[in-house]
Amino acid sequence: MVDTNLVDLAIEASQKAYVPYSHFPVGAALKTKDGQIFTGCNIENASFGLTNCGERTAIFKAVSEGHTEFAELAVYGTTEDPISPCGACRQVMAEFFEPTLPVTLIAKSGATVVMTVEELLPYSFTDLK
Repeated sequence: MVDTNLVDLAIEASQKAYVPYSHFPVGAALKTKDGQIFTGCNIENASFGLTNCGERTAIFKAVSEGHTEFAELAVYGTTEDPISPCGACRQVMAEFFEPTLPVTLIAKSGATVVMTVEELLPYSFTDLK
């Protein structure tokens, strides 16, 4: 079941994106297991390698506040089909989320697809500590 509040918060977060180069705003909303929500947007930089995606912004905000147990993530992009997270975001999800954590991917039309972290990145780098 799609959490419509998370969807709305991800869309709202995309409106805060700093995207002067790509003009491609992305927003994310991450719910912790205790119900707190962290949002994030993509933040670009003229040195493109220093750009941070919305998904990672939300995850890093939560982790930096001491949260490491997560329930669900929603990601919105201005795409025709539900947005697909980049490889870096998928690997960060694999680092901090359980493999079965649901990730709702949202298109600009509002269409959604729900996938698990494991479905998004079946051969992640994990347990290398």
